[in-house]
Amino acid sequence: MSTKTVYLITGANRGIGYGIAKTIAARPDTIVFAGARDPTVKSLKDLAAAHSNVHPVKFVAADKESNDAAIAEIQKTAGQLDVVIANAGIANHYGPIGTTPVAQYKEHWEVNTLGVIVLFQSAQDLLLSSPTGAPIFALISTAVGSIERFLNATVSPYGSSKAAANFIIKALDAENPKLVSLAIHPGWVATDMGNAGAPSVGMEAAPITVDDSVQGVLSRIDGATKEKSSGKFFNWKRSSAGNYWDIDAEEIPW
Repeated sequence: MSTKTVYLITGANRGIGYGIAKTIAARPDTIVFAGARDPTVKSLKDLAAAHSNVHPVKFVAADKESNDAAIAEIQKTAGQLDVVIANAGIANHYGPIGTTPVAQYKEHWEVNTLGVIVLFQSAQDLLLSSPTGAPIFALISTAVGSIERFLNATVSPYGSSKAAANFIIKALDAENPKLVSLAIHPGWVATDMGNAGAPSVGMEAAPITVDDSVQGVLSRIDGATKEKSSGKFFNWKRSSAGNYWDIDAEEIPW
């Protein structure tokens, strides 16, 4: 067993996932498995060249074969898995429910909801045997998936799939006494996904930088415990600046 903390981050080739992988890679005593549909992309090749503790792995959301193979590679290379950050996700459609093709729901639920389930099922044996005794399974979710704090953003395939994924996180906490299972809203971040919605409100780009979001997300994951963190839906950080995208709370209602 390694004395280092072993992470698996999905969707790590760009955006928030890449930012998380890059930040963790620079820390001492870490091993980072960076999951992506194409692990040979330049961003991950460059990251692995700069950090010998980074291992790109093929990961396709909801594809059991690639999930199982990624976990097998982690087992062979590191011998353990301590933290899974389920970041892979899509938000490909804007429009009201009445005109949204059913195929969009199927695609979003496949990636954003079933992807989380398949990932846990593949990783569970290795993850739950983590020598830390308190393995972490963290979902990068979204406030758009909150039902109580409903936001009419006309992105129902995305929002509903994330709401369902949030339920999975809550259920994983209840079903696994040692697992620290949590969801995190990363803010409205200037990534390809985040920027896509900016023009609809007269903005050129989303207002939160990747670096700021990553620091907030990791502040929720670092030191997370069963007692204080598990079964919760955290805001990346509490903000009372008054912008409509700010959330003045540490936690997001389910």
